Amino acid sequence: MSVKDFIRVDSATGLESPVGRLFMDLGHVGFVDLSVVRLLRCGVDTVRQLYRGMIRPDVLPLFEAPGTIVDFAGERWHSGRVSRDSGYQYKLQNSDLGFILLIKNFNAKIDSIGPHLKIEVSPHAIDAWSPERLQERLDFYASHVLTHLELNQCAVHLALDLQGWVPPADLVARMHCRARSHRDISGINELHWHMKSCVYGRGETSMFGSAGGIQLAIYNKTEQARAGDKLDYWDSVWRRSDSFDEGDSGNYDPAQDVWRIELRFHHSIIQQFASGSVDLRTGQIVETNSFAAFSAHLDGLWRYGMGQFKLLARPGYFEPIWTLIRDDVRVDVAAQSLLDDTEYKRYHKTSRGFSGKNVELFLGNFVSLLARERVSGKKAFSMLRKWDCWPVIREHYAAKDMSSTDLLAHIEKLIEERHVRWGRAV
Repeated sequence: MSVKDFIRVDSATGLESPVGRLFMDLGHVGFVDLSVVRLLRCGVDTVRQLYRGMIRPDVLPLFEAPGTIVDFAGERWHSGRVSRDSGYQYKLQNSDLGFILLIKNFNAKIDSIGPHLKIEVSPHAIDAWSPERLQERLDFYASHVLTHLELNQCAVHLALDLQGWVPPADLVARMHCRARSHRDISGINELHWHMKSCVYGRGETSMFGSAGGIQLAIYNKTEQARAGDKLDYWDSVWRRSDSFDEGDSGNYDPAQDVWRIELRFHHSIIQQFASGSVDLRTGQIVETNSFAAFSAHLDGLWRYGMGQFKLLARPGYFEPIWTLIRDDVRVDVAAQSLLDDTEYKRYHKTSRGFSGKNVELFLGNFVSLLARERVSGKKAFSMLRKWDCWPVIREHYAAKDMSSTDLLAHIEKLIEERHVRWGRAV
């Protein structure tokens, strides 16, 4: 079902306007006035740049005494180990610089070329560097970790900060999305399985979608910044670049809470855009693999994300705030936007490229081996999701109208069946 926008009207002239803040609902003959909404800033909140290569021999000795300060690439870093859930084994962190280097992928051999490095960049580092200069710094650190170095795509989080609007109490009921899975967060206050969403804390954060795809988070940024002792930093950011409205440079009110609407794109989603989007000037596929190269496409990414999650005023119609932030927001990044010069489309690489029977055969053998070792269905499913081929498996079963939850139940059923039919023989 297509979703329509309310008519935007200029409140001064009463005429239809693409930038009007008065929204007219012809069906109910009513108006929604968003003139009090202040769009402060939309920027890149997180960058994760991935690399492939072989770990240099002089890197691993940095972790012989975890928890110590070490010298690396001309800077001082805190070395340590990280949990297996991260997908990596070691980390080098310098919060003052704003970089965390995650090193040695658990799923690749240490003495071979593989996806052994991910560099995470904090907001203040992103804010301080242009995309090109930031990429140079990332590549510099990567060259000190890996030989046979290759860029291996990036992931980004885009965050809009605004005042004059708070999420409605029935946000979850009116938010429509196509996400197949939810993210389990400690401290959950309210969980909605049918919407693949959760609300936690005191209702100050709502999350939709999957961390392995596109995820939407709506939360009280003022409260979050205060809890992390970073409110002074964000105050300075909002005062410096606090308005999308021309001629209104005093838009930020420090006495009022700031709410954040954040879209988080996994690196696999960025790769799908890079493989499917076309430059209308040249007819060439975008084919980017770095943050700097993709930064000109962030406006297109924002528009796409806002279309994947739809906040409805009533069936068939967008809530006016959703129309406003979808159409009026531009990502604050030092790169010329290619929004109007690019046709954005995701290229989905599915298991249909080869026989789906391969997926079925693999899962059967996988389950048989795990049943023999008495591994539970939940642990088996968790292991499966961490594997590099998980996207192909997920797409195969999605084509059969099976969600991730359905697949978990299917695996648990297969394991139980093997235990009951074959007992200890498995």
